[in-house]
Amino acid sequence: MITPDPPAPPVRRRRTRALVAVIATLTVAVTAGAWSLRERVGGDGGTPGRAVAAPDAGPAGGAPACAGQPAQALRELRGMWITTVNNIDWPSRRGLPAETVRTELRGWLDLAVRHHHNAVFVHVRPSGDALWPSEYAPWSEWLTGHRDGRDPGWDPMEFMIAEAHARNLEFHAWFNPYRGGQPATVGGPGPRLDRLAPTHPLRRHRDWVVTYPSADRPGSRLYFNPGIPEARTFVEDSMLEAVRRYDVDGVHFDDFFYPYPEAGQDFPDDAAFARYGRGHTDKHAWRRDNVNTLVREMSERIKALKPWVKFGISPFGIWRNARTDPAGSATAGLQSYDDIYADTRLWVRQQWLDYVVPQLYWHIGFGKADYAKLLPWWAATVRGTRVQLYIGQADYRVGERGAWRDPAELDRQLALNRRHGVSGSVHFSARQVRADRLGAVSRYRGAHYAGPALVPVMTHLPAAPPTAPTVTDVRSEAGQVALTWRGEGAASFAVYRVDGDAARLVGTTRGTGWVDRTAPTGRPLSYCVSGLDRSGNEGRLSAPVPVTAR
Repeated sequence: MITPDPPAPPVRRRRTRALVAVIATLTVAVTAGAWSLRERVGGDGGTPGRAVAAPDAGPAGGAPACAGQPAQALRELRGMWITTVNNIDWPSRRGLPAETVRTELRGWLDLAVRHHHNAVFVHVRPSGDALWPSEYAPWSEWLTGHRDGRDPGWDPMEFMIAEAHARNLEFHAWFNPYRGGQPATVGGPGPRLDRLAPTHPLRRHRDWVVTYPSADRPGSRLYFNPGIPEARTFVEDSMLEAVRRYDVDGVHFDDFFYPYPEAGQDFPDDAAFARYGRGHTDKHAWRRDNVNTLVREMSERIKALKPWVKFGISPFGIWRNARTDPAGSATAGLQSYDDIYADTRLWVRQQWLDYVVPQLYWHIGFGKADYAKLLPWWAATVRGTRVQLYIGQADYRVGERGAWRDPAELDRQLALNRRHGVSGSVHFSARQVRADRLGAVSRYRGAHYAGPALVPVMTHLPAAPPTAPTVTDVRSEAGQVALTWRGEGAASFAVYRVDGDAARLVGTTRGTGWVDRTAPTGRPLSYCVSGLDRSGNEGRLSAPVPVTAR
């Protein structure tokens, strides 16, 4: 889920210099700009995967049961990235009327609900801009259609969160911390800062600006210099503004910290290193330390502000290759530790993250980065920590030549995830989920997402399991069963239906009523309702209510 510079089509490949001694050429997959869908491993490499965690132990107070039957609820995160940069997913075009933009967003959220997702990851800071009225950044041109920072006259962030929560979807605000200019903003002897909005912070702090070549477009990109402490603090403040002002469930980064390397080009930060080197003699170690500091400080500051807000990152799928480091994976591709200064393994082991979503965008059996070998490496990396492992799935690759011509590839990857105890998956991106190429999405939905799931519990976050709700009414008409209840102190509710020898989760909601539109008719059923807190902790089940659907 990285927003590289997305090309106009959803996926673009480009050739770069050999990034590893054993790879003469390497292919970079850039998912229409939203994820660092960078296949920097060469050949026919691709990207993601996911898996399901074991069912939760159940509501507080012992083994949960409804009408004498064990209550069953799958616990796994299911989500998709909704990308704004280059209008990859949403809005479909720049400068659309507000109501059109709102209608499109509702459509994406309804798509998530139809696929039994329980979270969305929405791109709200693609390039030093914002999709909310910010004191730190100009309005995003991908929304307004203009680079001058003009106000669209409404608050998309407030709207998005309200609509997501109305569907009981977690809202994870997705930020690119250091990107400052998109698309290219250079020309002549130096950066063309005049192309940025008048209020853009890089126009006021020119000493923070770093330019670096852009392989997929002429010119260069602008970045906030990660080596300048004041710039880093400003970037943190700009993201924390959204946490402070809005009811987000999560803060989410992809893998854009330092840019991916270009042949013969070094990131021009010598002056910052000389001034802010903090005793480092190795510039590469200093750069890693800069990124580590951002991750650690964001983790600490988020929890100080709102302890229940989750913090996660979706890194490039390879930390280091085993031939470079015995602790690395059995791969032969770009190494995030060495090439983009992202020590993802350290972030997990230090538990600065609540979840990690490695972009495993390669197929099972791919020689240089085999999904079936990378997945257990990541599972072992999170083992013994409180960090939950989700996998970034490469829906965008379906239909490409080779293994991706098989619509069962993602289905197999999700099955493999379950065997390794993965806690969830995030799909790149919304457009590909909707497109359902080769029927691959329908296939894995039927096999893995046929019913709803509760988000995994994060036991280190604040816990306050609600008391048992009281069902106040149950009615059956036209093959549907409508329930209403009272419940105190719950952020959301889970509805269980007894039909045979088990009480299965059939619905979730943030309201105090729900309609079962799939109730089997002509036989007795029973329903129970439980409440959940913001961290996913479940309270006791209500008393069962019997009904016969007619």
